[in-house]
Amino acid sequence: MSTSKTQPDIATCPLHEVDTFSAEFLQHPHPFYRRLRVEAPAFRDPKNNVVYISTYDLLMEVLAKPRIFSNRFGAQLRAGAAGGGMSSEELAILAKGWVPKDTMLTADPPEHTRYKKLAGKAFTYKKVIGMNDYCTDIINDLIDAFIADGHCEFKAQFANLLPMYVICDALGFPRADRARFKEWSDAFTLQLGGVADMPTRIWCAEKIVEAQHYFVAVCDDKRKAPGEDICSDLVQTDLEEEDGSTRKLDNEELISIIQQILVAGNETTSHTLTTGIFYLLTHPEQMARLQEEPGLTANFVEETLRMLTPTNNMWRVATQDTEVGGVKVKKGDLLLLRFGSANRDDAKFPDGDRFDIRRDNAKEHLAFGAGVHLCLGQQLARKEMQTAFPIVLERLKNMRLVGNPEEFRYVPSILLRGVERLELEFDPA
Repeated sequence: MSTSKTQPDIATCPLHEVDTFSAEFLQHPHPFYRRLRVEAPAFRDPKNNVVYISTYDLLMEVLAKPRIFSNRFGAQLRAGAAGGGMSSEELAILAKGWVPKDTMLTADPPEHTRYKKLAGKAFTYKKVIGMNDYCTDIINDLIDAFIADGHCEFKAQFANLLPMYVICDALGFPRADRARFKEWSDAFTLQLGGVADMPTRIWCAEKIVEAQHYFVAVCDDKRKAPGEDICSDLVQTDLEEEDGSTRKLDNEELISIIQQILVAGNETTSHTLTTGIFYLLTHPEQMARLQEEPGLTANFVEETLRMLTPTNNMWRVATQDTEVGGVKVKKGDLLLLRFGSANRDDAKFPDGDRFDIRRDNAKEHLAFGAGVHLCLGQQLARKEMQTAFPIVLERLKNMRLVGNPEEFRYVPSILLRGVERLELEFDPA
């Protein structure tokens, strides 16, 4: 798919002339989203034959039909459906690892249901609700490391680390390896992002294989000496087959589940933590209101999730000939569900481009998806953010941005959205 450097005027040009996979577009997609919602809520892009779904109601319609609009898009992505095909060098590197099985994100019921049930045991409401003190300790330790400096790069020094520590502790991985985990998480998301150049794609393939061997080695150790962690649970648990028989998970299944927990458990939360502070500092009246009414924290988190939508887009593949929003869809066609557009749909969220921490229906956003693929870690993400934001606002006095907000860059990715860096200054403690 094209990555042209110069975009036509999105406000006036025909929709089909906009290169929605270019790095330039991915920085500022919302003007195009607004046009899609009005002019073509379901739009087939002639450049790539992908059908874009952009309104809240149409997305809900698609999400309610998992048998017709399938999540089994793993094969298409591994074949390069989002990035122009894999090179022979990439394939040679990936051949040194395992081909992960479609378990949760890229699976449908009933397989998806069985795998999600296994992984979901680690994220029960009872477990998450009891994590307040644990999260608070991590948050304060991270702030202690830079508060005396009077400045920090918030994404790297805080937002990346909080969810990474939490998810690594949950998986049973040592925190000392956190730099490797971040590299692997970046590699997985860059590969799915669909806009990386060839050297980056080669790096991603190398890191993915490196991660796979690490995961398998950890699982081998957990079989011998299990602990109180997700990996130990996964290697000991029995997966029930459709015929009622049971078996242990194989390496391909373990890699798939662990990879998804690692990435989903940190990337989206990291982006939302960073962008939440960015929104507050660029909307000082909202920040003042939140400081006056800390009871608004939970709704502030939901409004940040709605506005940002860290999983901005997601794929589906049609399993049969059908129609959606007046557009005919053939079996095998790819659809791109534009959650970032639906979450700003004025028909659902009046004045949807406005950031309002008092918005009364903010929690009805689709940032965690909906239906059978509703994110299993959503409550953990909320716990981390609802705990972190009040502490950050309390401890980082007189917080302010470094640089021009108009120049802040978003991570170039088709699927994910988040600020790359956030330089802050504050009064040293």
